[in-house]
Amino acid sequence: MNSQRPVINRDQIRDRLYQYFLLTRLHRPIGIFLLLWPTLWALWIAAEGFPRLEVFVVFVLGVILMRSAGCVINDYADREFDPHVSRTRERPIASGKVRPREALGLFVGLCLLAFLLVLTMNRLTIYLAFVGAALAAIYPFMKRYTHLPQVVLGMAFGWAIPMAFAAQAGEVPKVAWLLFVINVVWSVAYDTMYAMSDREDDLKVGVKSTAILFGDADRLIVGLMQGLVLLGLLLLGRQLALGTPYYIGLLAALGFALYQQYLIRDREPAACFRAFLNNSWLGGAVFAGLLVAYAWG
Repeated sequence: MNSQRPVINRDQIRDRLYQYFLLTRLHRPIGIFLLLWPTLWALWIAAEGFPRLEVFVVFVLGVILMRSAGCVINDYADREFDPHVSRTRERPIASGKVRPREALGLFVGLCLLAFLLVLTMNRLTIYLAFVGAALAAIYPFMKRYTHLPQVVLGMAFGWAIPMAFAAQAGEVPKVAWLLFVINVVWSVAYDTMYAMSDREDDLKVGVKSTAILFGDADRLIVGLMQGLVLLGLLLLGRQLALGTPYYIGLLAALGFALYQQYLIRDREPAACFRAFLNNSWLGGAVFAGLLVAYAWG
């Protein structure tokens, strides 16, 4: 009696992988960059130059995995809201192309891969990783309970900073926590711009955000936060005795911050989204200054 082998439909497999690709938003790497830049800031400061290769590789791969996992759990949490928002209604879960339980499995799988990477680091880094995973898991649900989900996002994105110091230097000094606070404020600033682009839809579906909380004072408050970020980075440079290239990087970052203020001047959704995207250049400018300053010294 001939047993019939199950037929593997390659087109279905390709489509499934493509839906996972869309769900993890690898086609839109802005989140990777916004998570990567402060991680690299921390690694370079902790190492006082180029970090150990194995630490660098683990953290870069970890950034990609955890940002992807964050996108999945965010869409899972927003599965009842996204179909009612024009910018998100075609996402895989919202459109029914990926089932919620399937998305949860993908989230767990990505987190496990990231944790396997962390296991190659020291014990302190492993302990800190549990806090980072918890922050990444709870952030997407915060917009239901508080107008400050951007603060939790900043903590989740910034938690790679103490982890990077722990992995590279074996400790988390005061300068790491200063950098962490700077990153939280920066995250609230750029994610408020992101929320400004969705404000009308969020009001309709009942989602909370800093853009709604700040109201007509949104531009002013974002500008104040940008100023605090640049001031904090300036103080950081003085504390670490960084050279001229670092301050040139900060000057470029100031230029990008001013450009973002120009973009959000009329609160036009598409322009606010462009301002959000521009923060990748701001973070990159700071890192370029750090990179050259340490190479220079």
